[in-house]
Amino acid sequence: MFESQQKSTGTQYVITVALLAVAFIFVPAVLIVSRPFGYFGISLAIACSTLCAALAWFNWKNNTQVTIPSLETPLERSK
Repeated sequence: MFESQQKSTGTQYVITVALLAVAFIFVPAVLIVSRPFGYFGISLAIACSTLCAALAWFNWKNNTQVTIPSLETPLERSK
């Protein structure tokens, strides 16, 4: 089932997923629960979400080194 000869793709998804969770789940939840009054709280939440999303994108671009293994089988040499 798993090929022992295949190399790791070199991706690190944990930090990217955590940053996206903070940006799109945690910050809006805190904003809804805290019910900030005025534009300062909303602006701060938007800035924090944008920053986390940008950091997630940079982390994704820097750590993703996906290589597509060849689907072709090696040719056997004729004797």
